[in-house]
Amino acid sequence: MTHQQPILNTSPKVSDEIRQTTCYMCACRCGINVHMKDGKVAYIEGNRDHPVNKGVLCAKGSAGIMQVNAPSRLKAPMIRTGPRGSGQYKEISWDEALAIAVGWLEPVRHEAPEQLAFFTGRDQSQSFTSFWAQSFGTPNYAAHGGFCSVNMATAGIYTMGGAFWEFGQPDWDHTKLFMLFGVAEDHDSNPIKMGLGKIKKRGARVIGVNPIRSGYNAIADEWVGITPGTDGLFILSMIHVLMKAGKIDLDYLSRYTNAPVLVNASEGPDKGLFLRDDDGKMLVIDRTTGKLTPFDQPGVRPDLSAVYEKDGITHRPVFHQMAERYLADEYAPEAIADKCGIPAKRIRAIAGELARVAFDEAFELDVEWTDFRGEKHTKMTGRPVSMHSMRGVSAHANGFQTCRALHVLQILLGTVEVPGGFRFKPPYPKPVEAHPTPHCKATPDTPLDGPHLGFVRGPEHLALKEDGSPARIDKAFTWENPMSAHGLMHMVISNAHAGDPYKIDTLFMYMANMSWNSSMNTKGVMEMLTDKDENGDYKIPHIIYSDAYSSEMVSFADLILPDTTYLERHDCISLLDRPICEADAAADAIRWPVIEPDRDVRGFQTVLVQLANRMKLPGFTNEDRTAKWKDYADYIVNHERKPGIGPLSGFRGTDGSKTGRGEVNPEQLNQYIENGGFHVAHIPEEAGYYKPWNTAYQDWAVDMGIYDSPQPYLFQLYVEPMRKFQLAAEGHGDRQPPDHLRQRVKDVMDPLPIWYETDQQGNEGFTVNALTQRPMAMYHSWGTQNAWLRQLHGRNPLYVPTKLMRENSLQDGDWAKVTSPHGSITVPVMEMAALNDNTVWTWNAIGKRKGAWALEEDAPEATKGFLLNHLIHELLPPKGDGMRWANSDPITGQAAWFDLKVKIEKAAAPADLQESQPAFPAQESPVGTGPKELKWKVGK
Repeated sequence: MTHQQPILNTSPKVSDEIRQTTCYMCACRCGINVHMKDGKVAYIEGNRDHPVNKGVLCAKGSAGIMQVNAPSRLKAPMIRTGPRGSGQYKEISWDEALAIAVGWLEPVRHEAPEQLAFFTGRDQSQSFTSFWAQSFGTPNYAAHGGFCSVNMATAGIYTMGGAFWEFGQPDWDHTKLFMLFGVAEDHDSNPIKMGLGKIKKRGARVIGVNPIRSGYNAIADEWVGITPGTDGLFILSMIHVLMKAGKIDLDYLSRYTNAPVLVNASEGPDKGLFLRDDDGKMLVIDRTTGKLTPFDQPGVRPDLSAVYEKDGITHRPVFHQMAERYLADEYAPEAIADKCGIPAKRIRAIAGELARVAFDEAFELDVEWTDFRGEKHTKMTGRPVSMHSMRGVSAHANGFQTCRALHVLQILLGTVEVPGGFRFKPPYPKPVEAHPTPHCKATPDTPLDGPHLGFVRGPEHLALKEDGSPARIDKAFTWENPMSAHGLMHMVISNAHAGDPYKIDTLFMYMANMSWNSSMNTKGVMEMLTDKDENGDYKIPHIIYSDAYSSEMVSFADLILPDTTYLERHDCISLLDRPICEADAAADAIRWPVIEPDRDVRGFQTVLVQLANRMKLPGFTNEDRTAKWKDYADYIVNHERKPGIGPLSGFRGTDGSKTGRGEVNPEQLNQYIENGGFHVAHIPEEAGYYKPWNTAYQDWAVDMGIYDSPQPYLFQLYVEPMRKFQLAAEGHGDRQPPDHLRQRVKDVMDPLPIWYETDQQGNEGFTVNALTQRPMAMYHSWGTQNAWLRQLHGRNPLYVPTKLMRENSLQDGDWAKVTSPHGSITVPVMEMAALNDNTVWTWNAIGKRKGAWALEEDAPEATKGFLLNHLIHELLPPKGDGMRWANSDPITGQAAWFDLKVKIEKAAAPADLQESQPAFPAQESPVGTGPKELKWKVGK
């Protein structure tokens, strides 16, 4: 009998149907094809037509199938039956749950709406949740940005009208030198990986600045293992070298920045403020005429060097002050090398490489464009240097000024919004004046007087009561952190517990794991959530919490409102919020229920609509007292933020033919679904670069509804609002800082980027830097209960550099005691050579508390996994004045996670099961424990 090859089906049927939607496994929001069999999810792949990922999908995205089958999913609304933290609950109906919530919320709204603190975690519908809170009337709303990367976003807005990631991206097609600062591999994961592949294929160089060489830094052509917290000093030193060598783009600075704007240099209440005309426009000296003129006058050629004097008052251009500051010897590489851990010769070499590529490899695109002064240009000049940065430089108490310095470095090289450089994504760029200022007036039975969050222009915009006390529970927009544009979520629980600045009645949170990995001082926060007053009542009377999974925080709630998973609900990735745009196009997207829940759960946004309808909140209620919307999908389609502008920009108008502006389209969601779950509106070629100054872009943005009128502006190398705060601290103006903060405001609120030491008070003897990063396969805490992703990161060692391993006689697998001024942990260690030699680090959010996430009590995440959070406190050690200041950036209030200092010593393995310490008693799981093997069959 002759041999026969076996007959194999090499193309088995994968699915009956493909449903296209948007991934939720991180904040990239890639497009996905969800393959269905018999109405269930069989397989998830990338959508090749999607503007974000173009078909690329990472481990997280593929593992989404495990999220919708996770044993830790909450199953029904629950009311607490045991003590807080015990995990003891009983299931109730939605009618009962909503009635209980309204029973707690309505009295607050009628009597003192500020006693509701409503804060959301890694949510992607913040324009909606803020709208709900504003309608309720509480000033106490914010999302997770205050403990994530507000320094980066806020510094970018004040300096150049946008920042990295969701605000912009490198010009991957033209860049020749790409420099990353403090970027862990979870940030902008798929787009960055795709971009790196594209530029490395072309032979472009990549420089990674990070104390830790992992992820993107591991494939960089050059790795700079900087000392944590010194990035700003390193950047300012490169600025020193570039300015001293004359390697800056003077033409760009004079045309597009406030470098030539005149500043009052004479003593008095206006010192440091811009010279303006009667219309409030900044004034410059025209190089051609030598006359004073508004910056945007047609034909003006602003002079970077001219000085203007009148009536004994001298005005000098911003550029003069920059030269005086940054040419000073204190910024020379030799002066700062030891502090940064980078040899002076190397600092000069990197600065030289930036200059060489920016200027010697400059190129031109044959694209005509017209600037805001009416000048026509026949070319677009490219400077092929681009940069990207995130939390690594942001999460320090000097992070705001460091981020500002990085933006100024890009601007000095002329690499922002030019071919080959950094490019904004719509709806950015936006000048700070296009953003709201914060509002905080709480009035019973009345909506808040305006948006909660925004960008202050001076002390007059601080969120203070008439007596000068903070109006918000998190003390955002106060003299403690004046420019806290994203709030201070990490301070909410501790302030509420202390009744400082006042007590609250209800803490309402969504997807914010504040009792575990999202809080500094984890043990202390758990105690605050369970602490009682002298009457035996909880100090925070009511806690309402919504999540899709049985996280650590669930056990501390009094009422649980279970969310769906991301494939079971509607979501809106909106231009009003955190869009998915690319530099060449405006884009937004939706999620929709590709599967129906098999549990009694509801999407949180729909629950908010239902709560609003029961309470008749003004923004959600028609004049005849009927509800405007029945659920979140109804809101997405029919809500208009202003006439013709809604949550989604695509398929507007009654027939879906309009983009950006247009009437409500009842079929809008269906048309998004038919189009793959997204919509794209491409920017015309002549509008693709120079967006802040390009009339073609400005006109396109108006047509799209991004602006109501063109908003050209100058990049702000010198941020005048910061000078206004300094003037107040110097005694000028009606609104004055408290005396104990006066000197700090003078020191840190410098309108030009500076660098200062982070607060070392109480750190004597603690000299080792300690950091966390998220791995590429995880995102916040919810990834480590995922059956596939757990196999990649089921435990986390403390990575220790070779030098410290030798000094402490440590070997891989040994245990070490790590101590900070706040506490100690005992954890397993592993040697890592590619690491700053005075820094230890670990993966974030791998460690779990026993009983959470439906994991078994002996799961590696609950035994070998650990958090550095136990070593960190939301307050700094007591100062000489006896006060404990927030462990935050003094400008924005960003949580200073990465200022942690520790000491490390070899320790015996913990007794019993050799579990990482501290170990906490198990919580009772409200959803039980998952099976040892998670398996199911879809289809035949």
